[in-house]
Amino acid sequence: MSKASHPIVRTYRISRIVMHILYGLSVSALILKRLNQHQRHAIIKRWSEKLLDILNVKLTVEGSPPNQKLSNAMFVGNHISWLDIYALNSVHPVRFIAKSEVARWPILGWLARQANTMFIERAQKKDAQRVTIAATESLSKGDCLCYFPEGTTSDGTELLPFKSSLMQASINANAEIWPLAIHYPNQDGSPNIRMAFVGETTFIDSMWQIISLHQSEVKLHFLPSIDPNGYERRELTQHIKSAIAAHLKFNL
Repeated sequence: MSKASHPIVRTYRISRIVMHILYGLSVSALILKRLNQHQRHAIIKRWSEKLLDILNVKLTVEGSPPNQKLSNAMFVGNHISWLDIYALNSVHPVRFIAKSEVARWPILGWLARQANTMFIERAQKKDAQRVTIAATESLSKGDCLCYFPEGTTSDGTELLPFKSSLMQASINANAEIWPLAIHYPNQDGSPNIRMAFVGETTFIDSMWQIISLHQSEVKLHFLPSIDPNGYERRELTQHIKSAIAAHLKFNL
């Protein structure tokens, strides 16, 4: 089990987070839209790295991380926490596909919109077609996207069913697929479920749980990339899920 942080440390972290978020809001409102993609990605990467540092979350990158010049690619991973987004952005800033509820989150929802996140209405099946078209166009222009096919978060002890609909965008755009295994380990290697953003947990609850830990860790393991050419989307989705499950030692 992870040790709890001292109350003074928690207070210090909260003050730093508030200042960091205010800085992010200011940059997003005044500067971000005026910059080219390379400059935007540099700012997003530094802001995400600093967030992990403030929260005392150690980022461990394993496998074969992509070159920063990578384009027309889709990262596909399991989903455990809102922190997954900032962990990946600390390595390679991407455009995320997220559930529409994220857009309505206080502060971080606004930041997500400024970062050009695509939002999907999970309750409306027809919306997947709209997002697939938009994602295909984005990939074809050279963007890198990230898609969490579980459609929600797990506690990190298993994989939930993978939805295949948006995988069609990578096939349409012939975009390289990068399977990503995400893991928040305790010191003994078991899943640190206190890092999971699941169930009735609110964003504030989740943030407090993370702040309350002395230190935590997130591991991003980049599995070998996959050429989608020749795959049917359901077959491709199952192939990706099997690769992630095998690395995390989960049974399917």
